[in-house]
Amino acid sequence: MRQFRKLVDQHKQRIYGFALYNSGNREDAEEITQDVLLSLWRHLHTAQPDKLPAWIMRVTRNNCIDALRKRQNYRARVVPENQDMLISETIAGDDDPVQQVESADFRRLEELALQHLSEPYRTIVICREIQDMTYEEIVDTTGLPLKRSKRICIGGVKCSGPIYVRG
Repeated sequence: MRQFRKLVDQHKQRIYGFALYNSGNREDAEEITQDVLLSLWRHLHTAQPDKLPAWIMRVTRNNCIDALRKRQNYRARVVPENQDMLISETIAGDDDPVQQVESADFRRLEELALQHLSEPYRTIVICREIQDMTYEEIVDTTGLPLKRSKRICIGGVKCSGPIYVRG
């Protein structure tokens, strides 16, 4: 039990952060995090310690993809107007009100842009730019070849649709 608690403390923020950026809302991110931790509990006895971080991120990614598939109209409601600030509310910022507003605006645009990326581009951008993962960790998480992962990070990504920003 101690080993599990230690692993939860060690990985829960990364799981939640990835799920939050990938899903776009806190409720889904919390549910995905819970599902991943439950999978970890179930497979703890068979997990290889050296491959555990990559396994956790792969399970997280797969759960995010499953959650997106379940919601047919997800892209139509990227950032619902009636929802509170999503990531900007979750991630604490500076005490300066101007800085907080600018950070919140940036995060909203970032969330919007991420929701318009198709797989595997979304996962790779989140892993590299937000989670600050190495290319090797990205390869372990996505199962994509190293060369392709680097090409996506360096060469840019394809957007699945136009991004409209309300003024």
